Amino acid sequence: MKFRTHRLPRQTIAFLHDLGMAALSFLLALGLRLGVDPLLRLPADAWLALVLFTMVCGIVFWHAGLYRGIWRYASLNDLVAIVRAVTLALLVFLPVTFLITRLNELPRTSLIINWFVLIFLLGAPRLLYRIFKDRGFDHVLERDRHQRVPVLLIGVGDRAEVFIREMARDRDGPYEVLGLVDEKGTRVGRRIHGVPVLGHLNELARVVESVGASSRLPQKIIVTKRLERDDLQRILDIAEGRGIAIARLRRLTEFRSGEEKLELKPVAIEDLLGRTQTTLDRAAMRRLIEGRRVLITGAGGSIGGELARQIASFSPAHLTLLDNSEYALYTIGLELDEAFADLPRSLVLGDVRDRAHLDDVMAARAPELVFHAAALKHVPMVEANPIEGVRTNVIGTRNTAEACRKAGVAAMVLISTDKAINPSSVMGASKRLAETYCQALDIAERQRGKPGTRFITVRFGNVLGSTGSVVPLFHRQLAAGGPLTVTHPEMTRYFMTVREAVELVLQASALGAVSPRTEAGKIYVLDMGEPVKIIDLAHQVIRLAGLRPNKDIEIVITGPRPGEKLREEVFHEAEPLLPTSHPGLRLASPRTVNLELLNRSFTDLEALTSQRREADLLTMLHRLVPEFGAGEDCAETATAVS
Repeated sequence: MKFRTHRLPRQTIAFLHDLGMAALSFLLALGLRLGVDPLLRLPADAWLALVLFTMVCGIVFWHAGLYRGIWRYASLNDLVAIVRAVTLALLVFLPVTFLITRLNELPRTSLIINWFVLIFLLGAPRLLYRIFKDRGFDHVLERDRHQRVPVLLIGVGDRAEVFIREMARDRDGPYEVLGLVDEKGTRVGRRIHGVPVLGHLNELARVVESVGASSRLPQKIIVTKRLERDDLQRILDIAEGRGIAIARLRRLTEFRSGEEKLELKPVAIEDLLGRTQTTLDRAAMRRLIEGRRVLITGAGGSIGGELARQIASFSPAHLTLLDNSEYALYTIGLELDEAFADLPRSLVLGDVRDRAHLDDVMAARAPELVFHAAALKHVPMVEANPIEGVRTNVIGTRNTAEACRKAGVAAMVLISTDKAINPSSVMGASKRLAETYCQALDIAERQRGKPGTRFITVRFGNVLGSTGSVVPLFHRQLAAGGPLTVTHPEMTRYFMTVREAVELVLQASALGAVSPRTEAGKIYVLDMGEPVKIIDLAHQVIRLAGLRPNKDIEIVITGPRPGEKLREEVFHEAEPLLPTSHPGLRLASPRTVNLELLNRSFTDLEALTSQRREADLLTMLHRLVPEFGAGEDCAETATAVS
């Protein structure tokens, strides 16, 4: 016959401990007040008061929730809870005991002493238990010190403190923090949990050498704060020169539900862009979307998918996702199923080139807002397939816009590109025509004097990590062992992250939806910051992988591809730059033509695409967009579309 031993629940053990501490504190308070001899000759009323005090403490402590916390993670909040519970227990005990014993045998001042003693007796064991669990004998004796990776932290703040504390608590923690480097320089010489702040960020090279001389050379530098581009570049240079890996601590906003473990991420290209995060008017964005029916074309692409994620977070009444790629649509739909299970939504396989289907979708879903992200965007691909590019980017945009007008959509937002400025490619020229059509429609709708569809155009440059972007290409080439291919050493582009681009698209949409009639036809242009050389991106991708450009991985210049420009532009010289109420957005004045003339031209273009007359199509593109292919960098003065 086996006897099974039962362990008391930890809550019960903690409760019994606190009852014992309550009784002990009562006796200690009397001893401190009266002395030892009187304590040995306590009258019956004092013993009755002891029992009452212990019972009151037990009831108050249990109902105060002292046993919901875990001693291993005892903190200042637990101490506050203890102080509150002890104070309440004494306030309850005093009138109860007065009614029974009149406090004849109990000095009043002993209650004040008891308050301090009991707080100490309840708090000290919790603190000691946490210290014991956090440090452990292995940490005290540092038996595993040689197994840990020595690291240096950049940034003195909350995330650095959490990282140090977690490494001290976890006996299997992989990192040993040698020191911190202060990005401000105001806390040099101080310590966080015993780890010294060794110097200013400008002294990083000296700090690395001094740590290596006195202890061990750090094998990894961990960035715990958002830094400027130049600071990150300096850290990368120092780390590369000494063969030290570089990583960053995940931001709190990057933790997903259920994740608790601190993890490191590689420093990514977007970190080195050093773009200052623009302050967003999220309340205006929510007012635009919340409770409205929204449709997104091209929802399976990079921009369309991010639009779907961010719009879903603003609680639309219904979200319709339209794309001609079954897999892309399935993927974004699955992601929204996991993140926004309760959001009403529809997945529609369809093509913006099919006007009849678009009309049916608009009638069935009745969207109030439409975000038109569907487009063919890869410059060489569209250059090789101009008919398909025009069918999607030009005719597809007209189909979407006209379907919006017919369905009474409140606003349609066209996602455009900086390649529409002085275009050197079919893709750029086709997007310029799409802009022109939406501008002309917006002006025409405003001139009617009746509430009609608002057409908002938002233009921006390259998005890091998007389909067809150069950065994923570099990563694939790097994984294959190189070389990395760059078309021209002077090739520059404007870049921003897909998240920031979509945030500013939504911000521009919120502004455009309430803009006055005087802003009809104007284009919102995102502030893209400073242009970046593609060859510099190639160097950074290699260096972030811990390799050396042109030594470990070669960089090869292949020559510009058809339709590519060396430098992109954000504004045309015929578009006067106007400010907006948001610092991340600018307005470009409209360059449009008569809507009726433009419609006839688009009808002719559509006929040419149907007849597969590529040469005539290109000739007409040049006529409709006079600046199309005006020069190598399109630097010549070009006339407006006319």
